Amino acid sequence: MNNSLLFFICSIGVFNGFIASIYFLFFNKQKRVQNFFFGLLLLFLCVRIGKSVYTIFTSREQRNLWILQIGLSACFLIGAAVFFYVKSSVENKKSIPRAWKIHGGLLVLIILVIGIVKPYPYEQELWRNFIVQFIYAIWGIYLALSIYLLKDIIKKYFQKNIRCTTSEIWLLILVLANVLIFTAYMIGYFYLYYIGTITFSVVFYALLIFLISKKNRDTIFQDIPEKYQAKKIEKTEEQELILALKEAMTTHQFHKNTNVKLNDIAKVLQISSHKLSQLLNDNLGKNFALFINEYRVAEAKQLLQENNQFTLESIGFEAGFSSKSTFYSTFKKLVGKTPAAFKKELQ
Repeated sequence: MNNSLLFFICSIGVFNGFIASIYFLFFNKQKRVQNFFFGLLLLFLCVRIGKSVYTIFTSREQRNLWILQIGLSACFLIGAAVFFYVKSSVENKKSIPRAWKIHGGLLVLIILVIGIVKPYPYEQELWRNFIVQFIYAIWGIYLALSIYLLKDIIKKYFQKNIRCTTSEIWLLILVLANVLIFTAYMIGYFYLYYIGTITFSVVFYALLIFLISKKNRDTIFQDIPEKYQAKKIEKTEEQELILALKEAMTTHQFHKNTNVKLNDIAKVLQISSHKLSQLLNDNLGKNFALFINEYRVAEAKQLLQENNQFTLESIGFEAGFSSKSTFYSTFKKLVGKTPAAFKKELQ
């Protein structure tokens, strides 16, 4: 590979990640605990990856060994930043608990003491043979703990008929991304050193693409609305409400009403609109618009199968869509093909 191209690929993720970390730490209007830890995570990653880029593109004689120590010290804190970000998100923390501050402070103290007592420039062999392995071990342990925190979301992800929320999927992807970066560095430690920097750039932009593709991406970095902070719906009540909801949708055909509101269905179920919204988002993994549109698309598919003499536009209106364009775009998004293509297959 051309060195200039390799430098660009390795460093672009570091540069943009550093800018993003500064934004979340100092300029983000949503002053949340989760955003603070996310900013720290990006900062530690960028310092560590930046150290790798510096090592790759400078000769041994030109390297400033203190820069290498700073990069390795940041690596010691990456796993903890992932862990606290996930924990604060899962538990929806509004402030940093005192125990967390002590925990983080001890980690910072440990790496500072090591750096002062046994600095890298004078103890390179010790760092390479022992301290670096210790740093990676701590990183791996915190990643394993982060995965454990997500065990319920992981189970939910693989369950049928239940969808994870965008925020839950974001947590899964974020931890997976860090596992990939960690694995790349493990491979790089023994084989190709620059594979970790390339992986970070790829992962950074993969996360960016995920955010851009989600219409409700803002919810990831915002506080959970009060209506979702209520006590979780118990399993027994959840099953009863889902059955009642299905029966209400079948009996009242709410989806055929283009102006149907969440409150209209909640009244029939004799529950608050907040509770119905919580059931849809937390237990079924979908918002109200998606829930209604799934019924409308199912209705449209049935009409296409039974009434080939109707125009596509009339079928869309009959199913509850307010316009032809909305019908076409929603149908294609949920079915994977246009109504016309679906009808053609039937014929």
